[in-house]
Amino acid sequence: MLTPPRTVVRRDGGLYALERALQRRGFRHVAGADEAGRGACAGPLVAAAAILPEGRRGEIDELADSKLLTPAARERVYDEVVARALAYAVVVIPAEEVDARGLHVCNLAAMRRALASLTTRPEYVLTDGFGVDGLDVPGLAVWKGDRVAACVAAASVLAKVTRDRIMVELDGRFPGYGFAEHKGYITAEHSAALRERGPCREHRFSYVNVAAVSGRDGQPPRARRPAAGGPDPVLPGEVGGRPDEPMERSGAPGGTVGVALGEQPRPPASVGEDVVMEGGVR
Repeated sequence: MLTPPRTVVRRDGGLYALERALQRRGFRHVAGADEAGRGACAGPLVAAAAILPEGRRGEIDELADSKLLTPAARERVYDEVVARALAYAVVVIPAEEVDARGLHVCNLAAMRRALASLTTRPEYVLTDGFGVDGLDVPGLAVWKGDRVAACVAAASVLAKVTRDRIMVELDGRFPGYGFAEHKGYITAEHSAALRERGPCREHRFSYVNVAAVSGRDGQPPRARRPAAGGPDPVLPGEVGGRPDEPMERSGAPGGTVGVALGEQPRPPASVGEDVVMEGGVR
């Protein structure tokens, strides 16, 4: 039996070269998946998946890795992706679920759920950096995939814009932390606010910098978030609260994963043991 010729994708082929090569091989619907907020110590983890149409309609002006775009350009590209995509989905994992299940487990589960929520079934999946198991289609983890594959870049923009909008809304509910500016990432201003005010319920207590200022750094990651029970107090920084009010407890971990854009969530995937928590620098 003859072996089919190899498909060679040149590095200088541009953002659409990998998808076009897969489409020439018969994989018409190539989905990309990416996340936003992995390195943040506050706010949700957001994952997105997208399938762009073949041909010129799938080519979007300014499309690039979301981190390389200005906020205004991201909004423009977001609108174009929403308008042109064959299918797209966004999954939001709240901070308490990141604490309860572990960052890496939540990251993979969120991308898996976003891909499973697509209304057009993908025939091939490209993911940014991490392979996602549990899919019934072939896939490839691509290093810096949001700079190599258009569908992954589209997913990165969907995830980033969605998360940024959430953080701006949280800034109104928890003033004083600067969420609208740094979006929950570890900046000098955010670290100073944490030391001065202590964490709010939107912080990730499994991260060492949050645990340190909360007095829970001597506990394992899953046990660091204040225990649930009774009505939630008004927390420091929350509208209606006193800035010096101590945090006593917050909502229960393991909150429901939200699927945006009207998609129906699938049953949660099983999760494994804790992985090392990591805080990142924006």
